[in-house]
Amino acid sequence: MKKIFPVIFFVLIIISGCTKKQEVKLEAFSPEAFAYGLGDSSEVDATVRVKGFQQNENNGWYSATLSYDVDLVTTKGDTIKSIISKVMDKKQKDKIADIPLEIQFDLDSTYVKGNYKLIFRIKDVLSGKTVKSSTGFNIDG
Repeated sequence: MKKIFPVIFFVLIIISGCTKKQEVKLEAFSPEAFAYGLGDSSEVDATVRVKGFQQNENNGWYSATLSYDVDLVTTKGDTIKSIISKVMDKKQKDKIADIPLEIQFDLDSTYVKGNYKLIFRIKDVLSGKTVKSSTGFNIDG
């Protein structure tokens, strides 16, 4: 009898460890950015994908909301906060695996050639979780 109690205790610990729901982590992945010359200015196109956000289900429809700001780090290391601010509402029939966040903006001729960086600051509106992701791009003279 004394040997059965430790075995039962050990089995209960293993079962409780296996049945705990693992918390999903908000994740931003595959960031990309490109700049295209437009004569006196440049157009910047960028994207990042996000997964691990909270979803609501209502009558077979799944919805999620992400808000995001994009900061621009210049060649001199200065950061321009919230050069882009957006909210993405996604709704679809199937559970949402990930959401692509896409931005596009112009930089005038005061932005010199060189390496720049974009920082995506993303918030899952439903859970309040946040995540950052960054990527670089180059403006050619």
